[in-house]
Amino acid sequence: MRRAAALVATLCVLAGTVAVTLAVIAGPGPGLTGYVSEAGVADSGYAWTYRMGVFALAGALLLLAVALRVGAAHRADRALRVAGTLLVAAGLCTVLSGAVTCSAGCPLPPFERATVADLVHGAASIAATAAVVFAMLAVAFSSVARRPLRRTGVVAAAVSLPLAGAVGLAMLLVGRSPLVGVLERLLLAVAVGWALVTAGALALRNPSASAARDPSEPGAPDRTAPAVRDPTARRPPSGPAPGGG
Repeated sequence: MRRAAALVATLCVLAGTVAVTLAVIAGPGPGLTGYVSEAGVADSGYAWTYRMGVFALAGALLLLAVALRVGAAHRADRALRVAGTLLVAAGLCTVLSGAVTCSAGCPLPPFERATVADLVHGAASIAATAAVVFAMLAVAFSSVARRPLRRTGVVAAAVSLPLAGAVGLAMLLVGRSPLVGVLERLLLAVAVGWALVTAGALALRNPSASAARDPSEPGAPDRTAPAVRDPTARRPPSGPAPGGG
């Protein structure tokens, strides 16, 4: 189940990234000076391409949460429970972000007047990104995940946290600008890259460092059963060997 969920999550990340990138590049958006979400406004000819890509990414986050929680060791690990909860929240917020589109230009305060839809869309997008970044940290602090998964979480979080802070400050101090556009795209690229690498690792191998095989998986040996000796086995002689002469 873990590998199936992780494999489908990997495919969803790839498909969603391709669709959103196509909508951003080919759509009538303002390029790097605008937000990625502008590709999904109603006037864009690629609005549904963008939405389908966003929904695919939301599905990838939900499936990644499932993949991280399968297995007895993972269900017992507090850090992975937190990561799974955050990824579920991120997936639901991503669905809301794709369902509620912003108006032309995706205006946000304090420099622009925003509609209710703009505020809902912006808040859902920010919450989804923040949840993914904190999920990276949670995986990095897991005590049962393998080292590659933890290392990927550490690197992605170390890059994402400064970028997220920079995006927030730029939106409050500068507003809509090429600076915000570039920083937003870099942050989203790191989040997508982390999800892709993590899902791929979960699909290829057992992510638990506590055992070579997860005992909850079919076919795994039962290490808790006591060993039973074969009563027909011959015992070696315990007494001294008979001496000759």
